[in-house]
Amino acid sequence: MDAVRTALQPITHNLPAPIRDLGVSIIGEKCYKSLLLDIDVEDTECLKYAISKGLGIGIVGASAIVKVPQIVKLVKSKSASGVSFLAYLLETSSYLISLAYNVRNGFPFSTYGETAMVLAQNVLITVLVLHYSGKASMAGLFVAALAASAVTLFNEQTLGMKELGWLQVGAGGMSVASKIPQIAAIWSQGGTGQLSAFTVFNYLLGSLTRIFTTIQEVDDKVILYSFVAGFALNLVLALQMVYYWNAPSAKVQGKRKEALPANSAVAPSYAEVVATSTARPRSKGPTTRRRG
Repeated sequence: MDAVRTALQPITHNLPAPIRDLGVSIIGEKCYKSLLLDIDVEDTECLKYAISKGLGIGIVGASAIVKVPQIVKLVKSKSASGVSFLAYLLETSSYLISLAYNVRNGFPFSTYGETAMVLAQNVLITVLVLHYSGKASMAGLFVAALAASAVTLFNEQTLGMKELGWLQVGAGGMSVASKIPQIAAIWSQGGTGQLSAFTVFNYLLGSLTRIFTTIQEVDDKVILYSFVAGFALNLVLALQMVYYWNAPSAKVQGKRKEALPANSAVAPSYAEVVATSTARPRSKGPTTRRRG
């Protein structure tokens, strides 16, 4: 280890100022000195903190595109099959409350940044689900209600921190409850429809990572317990995605069953035509042959 430290220290001690300032802003002066200048890998406290920061930044970056595949599937198929409106309504509401709670408490952005990213994508998905479900008029009402709620939640004069804290408890419950309609929709339809596997598995990994980063950086049991419960239900969704991977939905299966007898009645097989023609007795008609 001493040889590695001796080889790396000339590099870490001469990093450009912008890189050094960025490192200090992410992990702090103390951990920057311990991990990069002294290269003390035995400093477990700083090591776990740095890993937590790295994972948090990674989640925030990935969250910018986590639901893009879901948006693309909805637009291409022009169908909201397999996607629960209630699930997205609950999740969007809980994310808005959580975003306001984290911002007003001054928590590090790396511990909640994905909330803002996913919230914006959720709004778009919810509007698309309403549109493709034939309820386009409700989309405008949904956006207006969401905007009014945001103004209330972020305004300290309108809503105090104590009340916002109680709303955060409810938001944790809503976030967990938002998975239940989606799980039920998949179960009842016998397939995942237009639900994106990329989104489901990224949510699973993200919620697991958030448990670690919350333990390391945020001393808030309400947020921690909501991530634990969310991970459990995300795991159920992921298992459903695997189980129904190649299974067509119940709607598609019903159409196939209806189409089968219809097609057979319109177009009988060649064997049936031959059998029918041979089984029909020949009629005795008059003959033109002379009798001798």
